[in-house]
Amino acid sequence: MQRMMGLMRRCIDDYHMIDAGDTIAVGVSGGKDSLTLLVTLAALRRYYPKPFTLEALTVDMGLDGMDFSPVAALCEKLEVPYVCKRTEIGPIIFDYRKEKNPCSMCAKMRRGALNELIVSRGYKKIALGHHYDDAVETFLMSLLYEGRISCFEPVTYLSRTGVTQIRPMLYVGEKAVENFAARENLPVVHNTCPADKHTKREEVKTLIAQLQQQYPDLKTKIFGAMQRLPLPQWGVEEP
Repeated sequence: MQRMMGLMRRCIDDYHMIDAGDTIAVGVSGGKDSLTLLVTLAALRRYYPKPFTLEALTVDMGLDGMDFSPVAALCEKLEVPYVCKRTEIGPIIFDYRKEKNPCSMCAKMRRGALNELIVSRGYKKIALGHHYDDAVETFLMSLLYEGRISCFEPVTYLSRTGVTQIRPMLYVGEKAVENFAARENLPVVHNTCPADKHTKREEVKTLIAQLQQQYPDLKTKIFGAMQRLPLPQWGVEEP
């Protein structure tokens, strides 16, 4: 926990993610990443010099077999208010539209539903569970599939809604998240999405694993390049 809080605090400080008095919504999908983010932010509340409060938000995709009651129980234990919004995103994409490439539309609909929930509750800041590996994979996906040098930003202001997205786990690797989730026995919700593990992100994840056998520091170099180039909003100010 101390190591995880240390990495997240450094990222939060480097990119000025939290201001005193913030109420931060945490996007909780039920996966290991978002649950790790929630638990660590809840612990960080007690020590961070700028006081902030949390609320956990879930967009339920309406897929059979996904039970969020253990997440609700965890939030109660952490003393974090929890809201779960039921949607029909899953049935719309897979049953009615029968999308052959569902991930892009699903992502847009989930973002829309989450932003709508944030705005309806009056929040101005949301924390998302993207980590170090997500950033490297997204960079390569943009390069390979779109021909662009691009990635999501550590801090993103959405002018249409007035909401700021923050990603405090960008210094935390996926393996560290997996180990933390197992060690803390987090109630990870099984993902029943039919497209799970069959996406372009999985293709890039496999490619990176193969390349790392020959270039062990590949991810470190890509992440460092994103900060040094820098991509928009990725530069870190020198202390």
